[in-house]
Amino acid sequence: MTAQALNFPVPSALGSLENYIQAVNRFPLLSAEQEHDLAVRLRDHNDLEAARQLVLSHLRLVVAIARGYLGYGLPHADLIQEGNVGLMKAVKRYDPDRGVRLVSFAVHWIKAEIHEFILKNWRLVKVATTKAQRKLFFNLRSMKQGSGTLSAAEVEQVAQALNVPESDVREMETRLYGQDMALEPSLDDEEDAYAPIAYLAAPNAEPTQHLEIAERERMAGEGLSLALGTLDERSRHIVESRWLAEDNPATLHELAAIYGISAERVRQIEAKALQKLRGALSR
Repeated sequence: MTAQALNFPVPSALGSLENYIQAVNRFPLLSAEQEHDLAVRLRDHNDLEAARQLVLSHLRLVVAIARGYLGYGLPHADLIQEGNVGLMKAVKRYDPDRGVRLVSFAVHWIKAEIHEFILKNWRLVKVATTKAQRKLFFNLRSMKQGSGTLSAAEVEQVAQALNVPESDVREMETRLYGQDMALEPSLDDEEDAYAPIAYLAAPNAEPTQHLEIAERERMAGEGLSLALGTLDERSRHIVESRWLAEDNPATLHELAAIYGISAERVRQIEAKALQKLRGALSR
């Protein structure tokens, strides 16, 4: 049977993941000759029908690979979808003259796409960023024996096998097996149940309070500086020395001695300056 004669119908609406898996398992497998013929047609003539047949005949491979990553808590359908993207990338880059079957070439691309999807979506915190951490992330589950915490000897063994620091092994185990906790209580929780969000409320969390605080800080900072700029030099120095000095504010008599005037005159200048400041700050 030639590649052109293969029966690769366009899948209709399947309705469920089970129906999809049954459908892709019915697509015929390709012989080495048929696969080579289709790959040459795609490479040399950009034959999209040949590409379609190559993809459809390997969809069952994606399903099988994606099944191995169900332990990360992500939907099987999403894993398959990402794996299919990797399969299409592999078909596009496949060279039929290298003597390697497409199934062997595609495994790398399928896994790479699934790995990237898992790292982006597994938990809220990114658990692996470097190449070594990714290797540790995807091998720690299979290397760990039992469900308990790794012993010191097991940590050392894993670290040596993957060529990573022991501290990275311990940290990755904590991230992998730490339990997620809902921020808010679920609908079926009892009325007196408390979720973490109950302990996170700030005393000034109400939006209007935030606005009031921000406005007050603005007035105390920028607004006050602008208001002081409206005073003459002597009045400004008297106000700053009396009201804005952090330590040991000046007395009326000390300022009177500086300017050679009476303490009563200093008080009058101070009162007039404060009145002017209030007017500037109220604008």
